[in-house]
Amino acid sequence: MPAESIQKVAPGQNLLIDADDTLWENNIYFERAIADFISFLNHREYPPDQVREVLYDVERENIRHHGYGIGSFANSLVKCFERLSVEPLTPELQQKIRSFAHQIAEHPMEFLPDVPETLADLAERHRLFMVTKGNITEQSGKVERSGLKNYFTAIEIVAEKNAAVYQRVVEKYGLIRETTWMVGNSPNSDINPALEAGLHAVFVPHRNTWLLERGELRSAPTSGHLLEVESFGRLRDHF
Repeated sequence: MPAESIQKVAPGQNLLIDADDTLWENNIYFERAIADFISFLNHREYPPDQVREVLYDVERENIRHHGYGIGSFANSLVKCFERLSVEPLTPELQQKIRSFAHQIAEHPMEFLPDVPETLADLAERHRLFMVTKGNITEQSGKVERSGLKNYFTAIEIVAEKNAAVYQRVVEKYGLIRETTWMVGNSPNSDINPALEAGLHAVFVPHRNTWLLERGELRSAPTSGHLLEVESFGRLRDHF
């Protein structure tokens, strides 16, 4: 079902806003690391697409035990190598494989188009809350380096995003569901669970959304609205 189109809403909304791949680039750096890893592995039988599928399976398993972040991703690369390579995993090889992941931390912050000016504009009429998941140290560091912190009433860094987490955020800040929206690029983490929690949602697609974050957009319940905008800057057309 296509996301609906709505007119500009009244001031005083609560906008819960995702960070990675909504405010700034994130997954493109992981994709580059994966490409480097696949090239290094140089598997004799599996083409790159199959290696990726194995890696995604490993990541799904690994996230359950180690959560998100660069350290968890590095572990996944090492386990994928062990699963696919006939070559024994030496300490030197493990260090090399982990280096593909750790180089991600060296990238400067790269905002998506119109993000700072859009946040500045929205903050004049609405209350903004950053709701992002991942490793708390890594995510906190991104928030500080971004210089965007002052636009937000609060920053929530969570281990996972599901309906229960959104309900806790609503209760923690005393938000009214009818005037609360989740804004993000992930159907699985941002849109569908927010709708399930009784909130409205705004889908901002990103061409490089992580495979494990992709999914079908569910229909909004009768009490909620689902809006899709082509870019973050277009939020100003509706809010």
